[in-house]
Amino acid sequence: MPESSLLFLAVVIAAALLFDFANGFNDSANAIATVVSTRVLRPLTAVLMAAGLNFLGALSGTAVAKVVGSGIVAADAINLNTVAAAVAAAATWVFFATRLGLPVSGSHSLIAGVAGAGVATAGMDALVWKGTSRVLLGLALAPVIGFIGGYILMVAFYWLFRRASPSLVNGVFGKLQILSAAAMAFSHGNNDAQKTMGVITLAVAVHYKWSERGIPFEIPLWVILLASTVMALGTYAGGWSVIRTLGVRIVQIWPIHGFVAESSAASVIEAASRLGFPLSTTHVISSTIMGQGAVRRLSAVRWGVVRRIFVAWVVTFPFCALLAAGFEKLLLLVH
Repeated sequence: MPESSLLFLAVVIAAALLFDFANGFNDSANAIATVVSTRVLRPLTAVLMAAGLNFLGALSGTAVAKVVGSGIVAADAINLNTVAAAVAAAATWVFFATRLGLPVSGSHSLIAGVAGAGVATAGMDALVWKGTSRVLLGLALAPVIGFIGGYILMVAFYWLFRRASPSLVNGVFGKLQILSAAAMAFSHGNNDAQKTMGVITLAVAVHYKWSERGIPFEIPLWVILLASTVMALGTYAGGWSVIRTLGVRIVQIWPIHGFVAESSAASVIEAASRLGFPLSTTHVISSTIMGQGAVRRLSAVRWGVVRRIFVAWVVTFPFCALLAAGFEKLLLLVH
């Protein structure tokens, strides 16, 4: 096998790991924004906890990785340029958005990149429509379910603790929020790190022509360990501007509100991961924060910030798809 081909595979894997790091960097807020803003944990303690549980969560399954790696584009219709372009587009957008303090969706970015680069390589026939529709359904429904879940759970706790003193409520949920933040970190690693695993395995499958050789699409152990470690390191590095956006600027929260947002989001993400739905953890935690905030009054939610985040969500898919298609054509010229 040509040495240059193996070198390019290594470059593609490195680019995927760069995206993995960027995803952890941006999405550290998903697990710890509320627990930091309510002052239940110090930022450094929260980041260390999130990094460790991201790593453990990433080791807990591969259902999402298989969907991302084999359910969006057909491996036998694309090449390494396709995978490289997809990852480069996603990483570029996530790093750019993080600099702006926008909690954008790494899932949207990567899936849009894979789809856009795949179409640029082989036309619409490259898309696996069954898998793509499944992915889009999960991405669309998860925020809605998160908002409703956060709203209902907040109503339930308001009723259960309606006669309790504020100091008692803060004391109870201050301790419980540590558990909910841990669950959020674990579920984030479970879903998000698997997307990088899927893309790296897709690159390996394309390079070594697994489909032609009849090799089943399975995630190698070395890919699982590598992606898990890099995701944890990215989470540790942290995205402090995004923490401020999610944890403080959307709606002012107390420990009970943080517990509701995190536990609702973790439940949705963990269920989706077990079913093989790659979704946006950013979408889910943002929507549960909004849902619990809307219980108090709609004006409690700072809709100007929400609108800015929503615009970033809407722009992500077409932007990353077009950027990936452009990168694919550029790589075709130089590689």
